[in-house]
Amino acid sequence: MSTDSLDDLVFKALAHPRRRGILDLLKGEPFTTGMLVDAFPDLDRCTVMMHLKVLEAADLIIVQREGRERWNHLNAMPIKQIHDRWIGEYATHALNILDRLRSDLTE
Repeated sequence: MSTDSLDDLVFKALAHPRRRGILDLLKGEPFTTGMLVDAFPDLDRCTVMMHLKVLEAADLIIVQREGRERWNHLNAMPIKQIHDRWIGEYATHALNILDRLRSDLTE
């Protein structure tokens, strides 16, 4: 899969607030699917599984099966790669502009 295709999957996955909520929970520790269902009582198991499928396709979670349990672990690397490619570069550019503006105002 090309980098652009994976980026599209990551952006799609991060676009939904429930999926961001799931990732927020996984920042601290892995959760089983059942634990995630319990964490979102307004969603049924199938809906949580649908969100997990999107996150897994974007490589934002790594699934580890232990018997009947499915442990979901955060994989932050795709987010870091998005940051490095898109956010970091633009933030550096914006800081350079602000630095030049500050210099111009102090002269």
